[in-house]
Amino acid sequence: MIYLDHNATTPLDGRVVEAMLPFLKSFYGNPSSLYRHGRLARSALDTAREQVAALVDANPAAVIFTSGGTEANNLALASLPAACRLAIAATEHPSITEPAKRLSRQGHGLSIIAVDGNGLLTEAALSQLMGFQPTLVSLMLANNETGVVQDVAAYAGQWRESGIIVHTDAVQAAGKIPVSFKRLGVQMLSLSSHKIYGPKGCGALVFDKSVPINPLIVGGGQEQDLRSGTENVAAIVGFGKAAELAKTELAERGKHLLGLRTLLEANLEAIPGLSMFAKNVNRLPNTVQFGIDGVDGEMLLMKLDKKNIAVSSGSACASGGGQPSPVLMAMGVNPTLAKSAIRISLGIANTEAEIVQFIHVVKDLVSQA
Repeated sequence: MIYLDHNATTPLDGRVVEAMLPFLKSFYGNPSSLYRHGRLARSALDTAREQVAALVDANPAAVIFTSGGTEANNLALASLPAACRLAIAATEHPSITEPAKRLSRQGHGLSIIAVDGNGLLTEAALSQLMGFQPTLVSLMLANNETGVVQDVAAYAGQWRESGIIVHTDAVQAAGKIPVSFKRLGVQMLSLSSHKIYGPKGCGALVFDKSVPINPLIVGGGQEQDLRSGTENVAAIVGFGKAAELAKTELAERGKHLLGLRTLLEANLEAIPGLSMFAKNVNRLPNTVQFGIDGVDGEMLLMKLDKKNIAVSSGSACASGGGQPSPVLMAMGVNPTLAKSAIRISLGIANTEAEIVQFIHVVKDLVSQA
């Protein structure tokens, strides 16, 4: 199979599996227990916390382990004080948009920050945002569909001067581009293990101690009493190892992915009626989203699947609805073209030969449409 859907999930790195195995077989102690087996598990959690913190240039004490990026995003928004205002970008992931809508139904003010045709925040929307006077703003660092990278650091600096709490969903950015919690200037940042060749079911919220976190899960006091429940030690160990590898290999991976993306885009441009979304702005080195006039995206996806090629039509967390991508609609893309969207998200094991084969298959399928 040619797997081209790494923004949905990545395969487990073999080195991550090796790191996890002892904690699946031998070191099964509860990290809250005081005897040796428990202390070994606790030590492993501490090491993983240091590894995850290092990936995003943060203090280990700022890392709260969660069940994934979705929980981390929900936890960040749950920290909004009562009867306060929240603002989010129009192109956020469903794990931000859905809890934001729920908060709105509960009486919180909600503002949606508009974006331009490239998915970047507009000057008009930014001006309106300051008039709205939000308590918290959540702005995704890199979009999961288009790969567009927002200048979060520039915005966060302005917003913090106005006393606004800033959260960024860095799930797609981490491990693909340099991410520094300190330099971004945000107070909260979300991560997910399975986007960086670690196990599913594990993520983290990185937070500034100045921000009061309102726990979603209480009862055991784990994770600084901010996320109760016995920690999934093996998964967290895997997350830590994946973070360590992502940091060490960041430049090498980025160069490889950008080379593949350049090859892919050069060949896609030869397909009649094809439009690449956000082509000329800063994007993740692994992500390309395009649409083709007169082609149904989900139908093309299924035809590619029959050819043993895995791609996506958008966010894996919101696929299958039959509706155009909310991200592309927010960017002003024609609904018909938006429904033709295909997302290619490359991974470190992909090869030039796979890209060439993918292009050949796509051209053949489009010519038959």
